Amino acid sequence: MRTSGILLGIASLPGDCGIGKLGKEAFAFVDLLKEARQKYWQILPLSPTGYGDSPYQSFSIHAGNPYFIDLETLEEEGLLKPEEYKTVAFGDHPQYINYGMLYETIYPVLRKAYRRFSETEDYREFVEKNRGWVLDYALFMAEKNAHGGAPWNEWKEDLKFARSEALSRAREELRDEIGFYVFLQYEFYKQWFRLKKYANDKGIEIIGDMPIYCAFDSVEAWLTPEIFDFDSEKKPVCVAGCPPDGYAVEGQLWGNPLYNWKDMEQNGYKWWIDRIAFATDIYDVLRIDHFRAFAGYYCVPGGDKNAVNGFWREGPRMKLFNSTNYWLGPKKIIAEDLGFITDDVVQLLKDTGYPGMKVLQFAFDPMAVSEYLPCNIEDSRCVIYTSTHDSDTARGWAQNLSGSALSFCLDYCGIKSRAELPDALLRLAWSSTAEIAIAQPQDILGLGNEARINTPSTVGLNWRWRISKEQLDGRFVSKLRRLTETYNRAGNERHKTPDAELGYVFKER
Repeated sequence: MRTSGILLGIASLPGDCGIGKLGKEAFAFVDLLKEARQKYWQILPLSPTGYGDSPYQSFSIHAGNPYFIDLETLEEEGLLKPEEYKTVAFGDHPQYINYGMLYETIYPVLRKAYRRFSETEDYREFVEKNRGWVLDYALFMAEKNAHGGAPWNEWKEDLKFARSEALSRAREELRDEIGFYVFLQYEFYKQWFRLKKYANDKGIEIIGDMPIYCAFDSVEAWLTPEIFDFDSEKKPVCVAGCPPDGYAVEGQLWGNPLYNWKDMEQNGYKWWIDRIAFATDIYDVLRIDHFRAFAGYYCVPGGDKNAVNGFWREGPRMKLFNSTNYWLGPKKIIAEDLGFITDDVVQLLKDTGYPGMKVLQFAFDPMAVSEYLPCNIEDSRCVIYTSTHDSDTARGWAQNLSGSALSFCLDYCGIKSRAELPDALLRLAWSSTAEIAIAQPQDILGLGNEARINTPSTVGLNWRWRISKEQLDGRFVSKLRRLTETYNRAGNERHKTPDAELGYVFKER
Protein backbone atom coordinates (compact mmCIF):
# COMPACT_ATOMS: atom_id res chain seq x y z
CA MET A 1 0.00 0.00 0.00
CA ARG A 2 1.32 3.44 -0.95
CA THR A 3 1.61 5.63 2.13
CA SER A 4 3.41 8.71 3.41
CA GLY A 5 4.42 10.51 6.57
CA ILE A 6 6.33 13.32 8.24
CA LEU A 7 9.74 13.33 9.93
CA LEU A 8 9.71 15.51 13.04
CA GLY A 9 11.57 14.82 16.29
CA ILE A 10 9.77 15.25 19.60
CA ALA A 11 12.21 18.03 20.49
CA SER A 12 11.02 20.05 17.48
CA LEU A 13 7.35 20.15 18.50
CA PRO A 14 5.95 23.57 19.46
CA GLY A 15 5.16 24.56 23.03
CA ASP A 16 5.98 26.91 25.89
CA CYS A 17 8.59 24.92 27.82
CA GLY A 18 11.72 25.37 25.73
CA ILE A 19 11.56 22.00 23.93
CA GLY A 20 8.90 19.68 22.52
CA LYS A 21 6.97 17.58 25.04
CA LEU A 22 4.85 14.43 25.14
CA GLY A 23 1.76 16.51 25.93
CA LYS A 24 -1.00 18.35 24.12
CA GLU A 25 1.15 19.61 21.25
CA ALA A 26 2.24 16.05 20.46
CA PHE A 27 -1.37 14.87 20.50
CA ALA A 28 -2.33 17.83 18.29
CA PHE A 29 0.36 16.82 15.81
CA VAL A 30 -1.11 13.32 15.63
CA ASP A 31 -4.49 14.90 14.88
CA LEU A 32 -2.86 16.95 12.13
CA LEU A 33 -1.32 13.85 10.57
CA LYS A 34 -4.68 12.13 10.67
CA GLU A 35 -6.40 15.09 9.03
CA ALA A 36 -3.70 15.22 6.33
CA ARG A 37 -4.22 11.46 5.72
CA GLN A 38 -0.70 10.42 6.74
CA LYS A 39 0.24 6.94 7.89
CA TYR A 40 3.58 7.55 9.59
CA TRP A 41 5.19 9.87 12.09
CA GLN A 42 8.94 9.39 11.96
CA ILE A 43 10.84 10.70 14.97
CA LEU A 44 14.47 10.98 16.06
CA PRO A 45 15.91 8.96 18.96
CA LEU A 46 14.00 9.42 22.23
CA SER A 47 17.16 9.03 24.27
CA PRO A 48 18.72 11.71 26.50
CA THR A 49 21.02 14.03 24.59
CA GLY A 50 24.73 13.89 25.29
CA TYR A 51 27.81 15.43 23.69
CA GLY A 52 26.89 18.23 21.28
CA ASP A 53 23.23 17.93 22.33
CA SER A 54 22.96 14.94 20.00
CA PRO A 55 20.41 12.15 20.60
CA TYR A 56 22.91 9.89 18.82
CA GLN A 57 25.42 10.42 21.68
CA SER A 58 23.30 9.34 24.61
CA PHE A 59 24.03 8.19 28.14
CA SER A 60 21.79 5.16 27.59
CA ILE A 61 20.32 3.17 24.69
CA HIS A 62 17.13 2.50 26.68
CA ALA A 63 16.40 5.67 28.62
CA GLY A 64 13.95 8.32 27.45
CA ASN A 65 14.83 12.01 27.45
CA PRO A 66 13.56 13.67 30.67
CA TYR A 67 13.26 16.96 28.75
CA PHE A 68 10.29 15.45 26.89
CA ILE A 69 8.25 14.78 30.06
CA ASP A 70 5.14 16.94 29.85
CA LEU A 71 4.84 19.24 32.86
CA GLU A 72 1.10 19.87 32.45
CA THR A 73 0.57 16.12 32.76
CA LEU A 74 2.58 16.11 35.99
CA GLU A 75 0.33 18.93 37.22
CA GLU A 76 -2.75 16.83 36.38
CA GLU A 77 -1.23 14.00 38.43
CA GLY A 78 -0.87 16.32 41.40
CA LEU A 79 2.92 16.33 41.22
CA LEU A 80 3.40 19.98 40.24
CA LYS A 81 1.72 23.29 40.93
CA PRO A 82 1.23 25.69 37.99
CA GLU A 83 3.44 28.41 39.46
CA GLU A 84 6.28 25.90 39.83
CA TYR A 85 6.82 25.66 36.10
CA LYS A 86 4.71 28.23 34.24
CA THR A 87 6.86 31.09 35.52
CA VAL A 88 10.17 29.35 34.74
CA ALA A 89 12.27 30.38 31.73
CA PHE A 90 13.14 27.18 29.86
CA GLY A 91 14.43 28.96 26.77
CA ASP A 92 15.17 32.32 25.22
CA HIS A 93 13.81 31.79 21.68
CA PRO A 94 10.51 30.26 20.54
CA GLN A 95 12.04 28.31 17.64
CA TYR A 96 15.50 27.35 18.90
CA ILE A 97 16.26 25.11 21.88
CA ASN A 98 18.74 26.47 24.42
CA TYR A 99 20.07 23.21 25.90
CA GLY A 100 22.28 24.93 28.46
CA MET A 101 19.38 26.97 29.82
CA LEU A 102 17.09 23.95 29.75
CA TYR A 103 19.55 21.86 31.75
CA GLU A 104 19.73 24.51 34.46
CA THR A 105 15.96 25.02 34.81
CA ILE A 106 14.15 21.76 34.06
CA TYR A 107 15.70 19.48 36.68
CA PRO A 108 14.76 21.64 39.71
CA VAL A 109 11.15 21.51 38.48
CA LEU A 110 11.25 17.74 37.97
CA ARG A 111 12.75 17.27 41.44
CA LYS A 112 9.74 19.06 42.93
CA ALA A 113 7.48 16.54 41.19
CA TYR A 114 9.63 13.68 42.51
CA ARG A 115 9.31 14.90 46.09
CA ARG A 116 5.52 14.65 45.84
CA PHE A 117 5.57 11.24 44.18
CA SER A 118 4.56 8.11 46.06
CA GLU A 119 5.26 4.66 44.70
CA THR A 120 2.30 2.89 43.11
CA GLU A 121 1.76 -0.67 41.99
CA ASP A 122 2.19 0.51 38.39
CA TYR A 123 5.52 2.09 39.29
CA ARG A 124 6.76 -1.05 41.04
CA GLU A 125 5.74 -3.14 38.04
CA PHE A 126 7.65 -0.78 35.74
CA VAL A 127 10.79 -1.11 37.86
CA GLU A 128 10.52 -4.89 37.97
CA LYS A 129 10.00 -5.26 34.21
CA ASN A 130 12.94 -2.94 33.46
CA ARG A 131 15.31 -4.01 36.19
CA GLY A 132 17.83 -5.06 33.55
CA TRP A 133 18.56 -1.45 32.56
CA VAL A 134 16.73 1.24 34.53
CA LEU A 135 18.53 0.79 37.88
CA ASP A 136 21.94 0.76 36.20
CA TYR A 137 21.07 3.87 34.20
CA ALA A 138 19.86 5.65 37.34
CA LEU A 139 23.05 4.71 39.18
CA PHE A 140 25.14 5.98 36.26
CA MET A 141 23.36 9.34 36.21
CA ALA A 142 23.53 9.67 39.99
CA GLU A 143 27.29 9.04 39.93
CA LYS A 144 27.71 11.40 37.01
CA ASN A 145 26.02 14.15 39.00
CA ALA A 146 28.13 13.34 42.04
CA HIS A 147 31.22 13.80 39.87
CA GLY A 148 30.12 17.17 38.48
CA GLY A 149 29.13 15.71 35.11
CA ALA A 150 32.53 14.14 34.42
CA PRO A 151 32.58 11.05 32.16
CA TRP A 152 32.93 7.67 33.87
CA ASN A 153 36.54 7.18 32.76
CA GLU A 154 37.50 10.16 34.96
CA TRP A 155 35.95 8.72 38.13
CA LYS A 156 37.89 7.09 40.93
CA GLU A 157 39.44 3.80 39.90
CA ASP A 158 37.09 1.52 41.85
CA LEU A 159 34.09 3.19 40.22
CA LYS A 160 35.69 3.50 36.81
CA PHE A 161 36.19 -0.26 36.78
CA ALA A 162 32.75 -0.81 38.33
CA ARG A 163 34.01 -3.00 41.17
CA SER A 164 31.21 -4.63 43.10
CA GLU A 165 32.08 -3.10 46.48
CA ALA A 166 32.12 0.40 44.99
CA LEU A 167 28.80 -0.16 43.22
CA SER A 168 27.13 -1.45 46.37
CA ARG A 169 28.38 1.53 48.35
CA ALA A 170 27.22 3.95 45.64
CA ARG A 171 23.74 2.41 45.52
CA GLU A 172 23.36 3.00 49.23
CA GLU A 173 24.88 6.49 49.34
CA LEU A 174 22.97 7.73 46.28
CA ARG A 175 19.69 5.96 46.99
CA ASP A 176 17.52 9.07 46.68
CA GLU A 177 19.24 10.36 43.54
CA ILE A 178 18.86 6.92 41.95
CA GLY A 179 15.18 7.01 42.86
CA PHE A 180 14.84 10.37 41.11
CA TYR A 181 16.20 9.03 37.82
CA VAL A 182 14.04 5.91 37.99
CA PHE A 183 11.02 8.16 38.58
CA LEU A 184 11.89 10.19 35.47
CA GLN A 185 11.97 7.04 33.34
CA TYR A 186 8.67 5.85 34.76
CA GLU A 187 7.00 9.16 33.94
CA PHE A 188 8.61 9.34 30.52
CA TYR A 189 7.49 5.90 29.41
CA LYS A 190 4.04 6.29 30.87
CA GLN A 191 3.59 9.45 28.81
CA TRP A 192 5.23 7.92 25.74
CA PHE A 193 2.94 4.90 25.60
CA ARG A 194 -0.10 7.10 26.15
CA LEU A 195 0.92 9.13 23.09
CA LYS A 196 1.76 6.03 21.07
CA LYS A 197 -1.61 4.46 21.79
CA TYR A 198 -3.35 7.68 20.75
CA ALA A 199 -1.41 7.69 17.47
CA ASN A 200 -2.08 4.01 16.81
CA ASP A 201 -5.79 4.46 17.48
CA LYS A 202 -5.78 7.27 14.90
CA GLY A 203 -4.16 4.98 12.33
CA ILE A 204 -0.70 6.53 12.69
CA GLU A 205 2.39 4.34 13.11
CA ILE A 206 5.54 5.61 14.79
CA ILE A 207 8.85 5.13 12.97
CA GLY A 208 11.57 5.23 15.61
CA ASP A 209 15.30 5.61 15.17
CA MET A 210 17.98 3.35 16.65
CA PRO A 211 21.58 4.62 16.53
CA ILE A 212 23.90 1.74 15.74
CA TYR A 213 26.60 2.87 18.18
CA CYS A 214 26.62 3.68 21.87
CA ALA A 215 28.33 6.77 23.25
CA PHE A 216 31.62 6.27 25.10
CA ASP A 217 30.19 8.19 28.07
CA SER A 218 27.27 5.82 28.54
CA VAL A 219 26.09 3.29 31.07
CA GLU A 220 26.65 0.54 28.50
CA ALA A 221 30.33 1.41 28.06
CA TRP A 222 30.76 1.73 31.82
CA LEU A 223 29.09 -1.47 32.99
CA THR A 224 29.40 -3.80 29.96
CA PRO A 225 32.89 -3.09 28.59
CA GLU A 226 33.16 -6.68 27.35
CA ILE A 227 30.87 -5.94 24.41
CA PHE A 228 33.19 -3.19 23.13
CA ASP A 229 36.62 -3.09 21.53
CA PHE A 230 38.33 -1.92 24.74
CA ASP A 231 41.74 -2.69 26.15
CA SER A 232 42.39 -3.77 29.75
CA GLU A 233 42.20 -0.13 30.91
CA LYS A 234 38.74 0.29 29.30
CA LYS A 235 40.18 2.52 26.60
CA PRO A 236 38.88 2.11 23.03
CA VAL A 237 41.29 0.25 20.79
CA CYS A 238 39.46 1.69 17.80
CA VAL A 239 36.52 4.06 17.42
CA ALA A 240 33.86 4.72 14.79
CA GLY A 241 34.10 7.13 11.91
CA CYS A 242 33.98 7.51 8.14
CA PRO A 243 36.85 7.51 5.63
CA PRO A 244 38.03 10.68 3.88
CA ASP A 245 36.02 11.79 0.86
CA GLY A 246 35.34 14.86 -1.25
CA TYR A 247 33.35 16.45 1.57
CA ALA A 248 35.70 15.68 4.47
CA VAL A 249 39.37 15.34 3.48
CA GLU A 250 40.29 14.05 6.94
CA GLY A 251 37.24 11.80 7.18
CA GLN A 252 34.71 11.90 10.00
CA LEU A 253 35.82 10.99 13.52
CA TRP A 254 32.69 10.07 15.49
CA GLY A 255 34.55 8.61 18.47
CA ASN A 256 31.96 5.99 19.45
CA PRO A 257 33.39 2.73 20.76
CA LEU A 258 33.16 -0.18 18.33
CA TYR A 259 31.66 -3.54 19.19
CA ASN A 260 33.51 -6.74 20.04
CA TRP A 261 31.59 -8.73 17.44
CA LYS A 262 33.50 -11.97 18.06
CA ASP A 263 32.45 -12.12 21.71
CA MET A 264 28.90 -11.09 20.81
CA GLU A 265 28.71 -13.99 18.37
CA GLN A 266 29.77 -16.41 21.10
CA ASN A 267 26.59 -15.73 23.10
CA GLY A 268 24.29 -15.61 20.10
CA TYR A 269 24.12 -11.81 19.91
CA LYS A 270 21.94 -11.68 23.02
CA TRP A 271 22.71 -8.00 23.62
CA TRP A 272 21.45 -7.09 20.16
CA ILE A 273 18.41 -9.33 20.44
CA ASP A 274 17.41 -7.59 23.66
CA ARG A 275 18.08 -4.18 22.16
CA ILE A 276 16.02 -4.76 19.01
CA ALA A 277 13.23 -6.35 21.07
CA PHE A 278 13.04 -3.24 23.23
CA ALA A 279 13.17 -0.84 20.29
CA THR A 280 10.58 -2.65 18.18
CA ASP A 281 8.17 -2.67 21.09
CA ILE A 282 8.37 1.05 21.81
CA TYR A 283 8.06 1.85 18.08
CA ASP A 284 5.85 0.42 15.35
CA VAL A 285 8.63 0.55 12.75
CA LEU A 286 12.36 0.74 13.51
CA ARG A 287 14.89 2.64 11.41
CA ILE A 288 18.39 1.29 12.05
CA ASP A 289 20.99 4.02 11.63
CA HIS A 290 24.25 3.41 9.72
CA PHE A 291 23.14 -0.02 8.51
CA ARG A 292 26.22 -0.42 6.35
CA ALA A 293 28.34 -1.07 9.45
CA PHE A 294 26.68 -4.48 9.85
CA ALA A 295 28.32 -5.46 6.56
CA GLY A 296 31.62 -3.69 7.11
CA TYR A 297 32.64 -0.88 9.45
CA TYR A 298 35.35 1.75 9.49
CA CYS A 299 37.80 1.63 12.39
CA VAL A 300 39.89 4.60 13.51
CA PRO A 301 42.75 3.86 15.94
CA GLY A 302 41.93 5.13 19.41
CA GLY A 303 43.56 8.46 20.17
CA ASP A 304 43.83 9.60 16.54
CA LYS A 305 42.78 13.19 15.89
CA ASN A 306 41.17 12.46 12.53
CA ALA A 307 39.96 9.47 10.49
CA VAL A 308 42.75 9.39 7.90
CA ASN A 309 44.43 6.25 9.30
CA GLY A 310 41.26 4.22 9.57
CA PHE A 311 40.66 0.80 8.04
CA TRP A 312 37.74 -1.54 7.31
CA ARG A 313 36.64 -4.63 9.19
CA GLU A 314 33.96 -7.14 8.33
CA GLY A 315 30.71 -6.84 10.29
CA PRO A 316 28.45 -9.63 11.57
CA ARG A 317 26.30 -9.60 8.44
CA MET A 318 23.48 -12.15 8.34
CA LYS A 319 24.74 -14.04 11.40
CA LEU A 320 23.28 -11.25 13.54
CA PHE A 321 19.99 -10.93 11.68
CA ASN A 322 19.47 -14.69 11.46
CA SER A 323 19.76 -14.74 15.24
CA THR A 324 17.36 -11.83 15.80
CA ASN A 325 14.86 -13.29 13.33
CA TYR A 326 15.00 -16.65 15.09
CA TRP A 327 14.30 -15.21 18.55
CA LEU A 328 12.07 -12.28 17.67
CA GLY A 329 10.38 -13.22 14.43
CA PRO A 330 9.86 -10.73 11.61
CA LYS A 331 9.97 -7.06 12.58
CA LYS A 332 9.21 -3.89 10.66
CA ILE A 333 12.67 -2.43 10.05
CA ILE A 334 13.99 0.25 7.71
CA ALA A 335 17.70 0.15 6.91
CA GLU A 336 19.52 3.48 6.69
CA ASP A 337 21.69 2.40 3.77
CA LEU A 338 23.25 5.79 2.97
CA GLY A 339 26.87 6.81 2.70
CA PHE A 340 29.71 4.73 1.25
CA ILE A 341 27.78 1.74 -0.09
CA THR A 342 29.66 -1.31 -1.34
CA ASP A 343 28.51 -4.62 -2.81
CA ASP A 344 28.47 -6.32 0.58
CA VAL A 345 26.03 -3.70 1.89
CA VAL A 346 23.77 -4.18 -1.13
CA GLN A 347 23.84 -7.93 -0.58
CA LEU A 348 23.08 -7.61 3.14
CA LEU A 349 20.10 -5.38 2.40
CA LYS A 350 18.85 -7.96 -0.08
CA ASP A 351 19.40 -10.85 2.35
CA THR A 352 17.56 -9.16 5.22
CA GLY A 353 14.71 -8.03 3.00
CA TYR A 354 14.61 -4.67 4.78
CA PRO A 355 13.58 -1.62 2.76
CA GLY A 356 16.33 0.93 2.26
CA MET A 357 16.26 4.71 1.92
CA LYS A 358 16.31 6.98 -1.13
CA VAL A 359 17.11 10.66 -0.55
CA LEU A 360 16.22 12.86 -3.51
CA GLN A 361 18.96 15.38 -2.79
CA PHE A 362 21.49 12.70 -3.76
CA ALA A 363 19.73 11.92 -7.06
CA PHE A 364 20.69 14.58 -9.57
CA ASP A 365 23.86 13.37 -11.21
CA PRO A 366 23.62 14.83 -14.74
CA MET A 367 24.46 11.36 -16.12
CA ALA A 368 21.01 10.25 -14.85
CA VAL A 369 22.41 7.04 -13.40
CA SER A 370 21.83 7.67 -9.67
CA GLU A 371 19.89 4.95 -7.89
CA TYR A 372 18.08 7.70 -5.97
CA LEU A 373 16.53 9.15 -9.13
CA PRO A 374 12.84 8.12 -9.14
CA CYS A 375 13.02 6.69 -12.67
CA ASN A 376 15.88 4.40 -11.60
CA ILE A 377 14.24 2.92 -8.48
CA GLU A 378 14.15 -0.84 -9.09
CA ASP A 379 12.66 -2.00 -5.80
CA SER A 380 9.54 -0.15 -4.68
CA ARG A 381 9.97 -1.56 -1.15
CA CYS A 382 11.90 1.52 -0.10
CA VAL A 383 11.35 4.81 1.70
CA ILE A 384 11.95 8.00 -0.26
CA TYR A 385 12.81 11.33 1.41
CA THR A 386 12.91 14.94 0.28
CA SER A 387 15.47 15.59 3.03
CA THR A 388 16.62 14.12 6.33
CA HIS A 389 17.71 15.48 9.70
CA ASP A 390 21.35 15.23 8.50
CA SER A 391 20.86 17.12 5.23
CA ASP A 392 19.97 20.59 4.03
CA THR A 393 16.30 21.37 3.91
CA ALA A 394 14.89 21.17 0.37
CA ARG A 395 15.06 24.94 0.00
CA GLY A 396 18.56 25.13 1.48
CA TRP A 397 19.70 22.43 -0.93
CA ALA A 398 18.11 24.21 -3.89
CA GLN A 399 19.85 27.46 -2.97
CA ASN A 400 23.23 25.70 -3.01
CA LEU A 401 22.67 23.74 -6.24
CA SER A 402 24.56 24.99 -9.28
CA GLY A 403 26.03 24.15 -12.68
CA SER A 404 25.07 21.03 -14.59
CA ALA A 405 23.41 19.48 -11.53
CA LEU A 406 21.03 22.43 -11.29
CA SER A 407 20.27 22.36 -15.01
CA PHE A 408 19.60 18.63 -14.96
CA CYS A 409 17.43 18.93 -11.86
CA LEU A 410 15.29 21.68 -13.40
CA ASP A 411 14.88 19.70 -16.61
CA TYR A 412 14.04 16.49 -14.75
CA CYS A 413 11.41 18.23 -12.64
CA GLY A 414 10.03 20.21 -15.58
CA ILE A 415 10.39 23.57 -13.84
CA LYS A 416 12.07 26.89 -14.64
CA SER A 417 13.65 28.14 -11.40
CA ARG A 418 15.31 26.89 -8.23
CA ALA A 419 12.55 28.57 -6.20
CA GLU A 420 10.19 25.83 -7.44
CA LEU A 421 12.47 22.99 -6.34
CA PRO A 422 11.13 22.36 -2.79
CA ASP A 423 7.62 21.68 -4.11
CA ALA A 424 9.06 19.74 -7.04
CA LEU A 425 10.90 17.39 -4.65
CA LEU A 426 7.66 16.81 -2.79
CA ARG A 427 5.89 15.88 -6.01
CA LEU A 428 8.77 13.59 -7.06
CA ALA A 429 8.74 11.78 -3.73
CA TRP A 430 4.98 11.37 -3.50
CA SER A 431 4.60 10.38 -7.18
CA SER A 432 7.45 7.86 -7.07
CA THR A 433 6.96 4.10 -6.90
CA ALA A 434 8.44 3.96 -3.38
CA GLU A 435 6.00 2.42 -0.92
CA ILE A 436 6.58 5.15 1.66
CA ALA A 437 7.29 8.84 1.06
CA ILE A 438 8.57 10.99 3.93
CA ALA A 439 9.20 14.74 4.17
CA GLN A 440 10.27 17.07 6.91
CA PRO A 441 7.73 19.81 7.67
CA GLN A 442 10.46 22.29 6.74
CA ASP A 443 10.05 21.12 3.14
CA ILE A 444 6.27 21.43 3.20
CA LEU A 445 6.76 25.00 4.46
CA GLY A 446 9.64 25.82 2.10
CA LEU A 447 12.03 26.78 4.92
CA GLY A 448 15.74 27.28 4.34
CA ASN A 449 18.75 26.02 6.26
CA GLU A 450 17.88 28.19 9.25
CA ALA A 451 15.58 25.23 9.97
CA ARG A 452 18.18 22.52 9.35
CA ILE A 453 18.36 19.99 12.21
CA ASN A 454 21.96 18.75 12.05
CA THR A 455 25.16 19.25 10.11
CA PRO A 456 27.29 16.09 10.62
CA SER A 457 30.78 16.50 12.09
CA THR A 458 29.93 19.92 13.55
CA VAL A 459 29.07 20.91 17.12
CA GLY A 460 27.28 23.91 18.55
CA LEU A 461 24.32 24.82 16.34
CA ASN A 462 22.62 21.44 15.85
CA TRP A 463 19.41 19.79 17.13
CA ARG A 464 17.88 23.18 18.02
CA TRP A 465 15.13 23.98 15.51
CA ARG A 466 11.46 23.83 16.53
CA ILE A 467 8.32 24.32 14.49
CA SER A 468 5.72 26.85 15.65
CA LYS A 469 2.00 26.40 16.20
CA GLU A 470 1.36 29.04 13.55
CA GLN A 471 3.26 27.05 10.92
CA LEU A 472 1.13 23.95 11.55
CA ASP A 473 -1.99 25.66 10.25
CA GLY A 474 -4.78 24.78 7.84
CA ARG A 475 -2.66 25.61 4.82
CA PHE A 476 -0.01 23.12 5.93
CA VAL A 477 -2.64 20.39 6.38
CA SER A 478 -4.36 21.21 3.09
CA LYS A 479 -1.13 21.14 1.09
CA LEU A 480 -0.02 17.83 2.60
CA ARG A 481 -3.43 16.22 2.22
CA ARG A 482 -3.82 17.36 -1.39
CA LEU A 483 -0.36 16.01 -2.25
CA THR A 484 -1.15 12.69 -0.56
CA GLU A 485 -4.52 12.22 -2.25
CA THR A 486 -3.22 13.30 -5.67
CA TYR A 487 -0.55 10.59 -5.69
CA ASN A 488 -2.68 7.84 -4.15
CA ARG A 489 -0.95 7.63 -0.78
CA ALA A 490 -4.03 8.17 1.40
CA GLY A 491 -4.52 4.57 2.47
CA ASN A 492 -7.58 3.83 4.59
CA GLU A 493 -6.14 1.07 6.74
CA ARG A 494 -6.32 1.58 10.49
CA HIS A 495 -3.62 0.25 12.75
CA LYS A 496 -3.93 -0.52 16.41
CA THR A 497 -1.17 -2.24 18.31
CA PRO A 498 -2.48 -4.69 20.93
CA ASP A 499 -1.71 -3.45 24.41
CA ALA A 500 -0.09 -0.36 22.93
CA GLU A 501 -0.77 1.49 26.16
CA LEU A 502 1.51 -0.95 27.96
CA GLY A 503 4.40 -1.70 25.63
CA TYR A 504 7.60 -3.58 26.35
CA VAL A 505 8.52 -1.61 29.44
CA PHE A 506 5.21 -2.22 31.20
CA LYS A 507 4.42 -5.85 30.41
CA GLU A 508 5.78 -9.36 30.36
CA ARG A 509 7.16 -10.61 27.08
